[in-house]
Amino acid sequence: MTARPGTSPGRSRTHARAIERRSAWAFVTPALFLLMLFLGVPALLALGLSFTNARLISPNAPEFTGLENYVRAFTSDPVFLRSLLNTFYFAAVVVPVQAGLGLALALLVNQRIRGVNIFRTVFFLPVVTSMVVVSILWTFMYQEDGLINSMLSRMTGGLVEGTAWLQQPSTAMPAIIILSVWQGVGFHMVIWLAGLQTIPAELYEAATVDGAGAWQRFRNVTWPGLRPTLVFVLVTITIAAFGLFVQIDVMTRGGPLDSTTTIIFHAVRKGFREQEVGYGAALSLIFFVLVLIVSLIQRRLTRENT
Repeated sequence: MTARPGTSPGRSRTHARAIERRSAWAFVTPALFLLMLFLGVPALLALGLSFTNARLISPNAPEFTGLENYVRAFTSDPVFLRSLLNTFYFAAVVVPVQAGLGLALALLVNQRIRGVNIFRTVFFLPVVTSMVVVSILWTFMYQEDGLINSMLSRMTGGLVEGTAWLQQPSTAMPAIIILSVWQGVGFHMVIWLAGLQTIPAELYEAATVDGAGAWQRFRNVTWPGLRPTLVFVLVTITIAAFGLFVQIDVMTRGGPLDSTTTIIFHAVRKGFREQEVGYGAALSLIFFVLVLIVSLIQRRLTRENT
């Protein structure tokens, strides 16, 4: 950019930077406004409500109760403690299984073979299907006379008798875990696949020339190149796993015997169905802090290993 007559080059550059800053703020301001309106304001309102005894429909005005809702959650609400354990159990299983299976599928569909795009589409189809629809279909499949029990009976010659998978405390959560992994693995397959395609082919060629086998190429070339992708995959799966709600709401309603109740489901049930808005807001904030802490720890650990 040439300076105008009578102006120094330094002043011209300063003026150009000022114009760029104003342009940047002009583009960013609408997004910031919407972010504050639909995220910041509700978060502040939830924070304020969590210190009150507000109810959804009540003739009495909300009263400030301090930390009473938070103390209640950890001392006198056994369902919350059970939901906390259920949420950690679900995340502890889903995160490694879904990440590992997604990587395996990505390695499979990354091959240069005819018709590979068909397999990519088939593996990704559950992701674009509504979770509500998927949950309803799998509910029918999990019934005592459903498709899964019929297949088990045929495969074992009638030796395995069917069970109502969603009506037994010991099988309800594993059944939901299988559904969740099946529905979400395609998305992370695509993320892994994108990471695989950023690794230079020259590295594989050099490893092959050096006599490296398939496992050595994966260990020394593929896996180091995928470590930035690993951080993203683990954080996104963890956040989604802790936010488990739709499957529970559609399939089990938290039962049987609260064996599938999660933090989000319990917060929604308390805040809207039982109309304890203040207590529900406190549970939501506990969930937010919990996810934030786990994500930061996870990110720190994965960064230390890179």
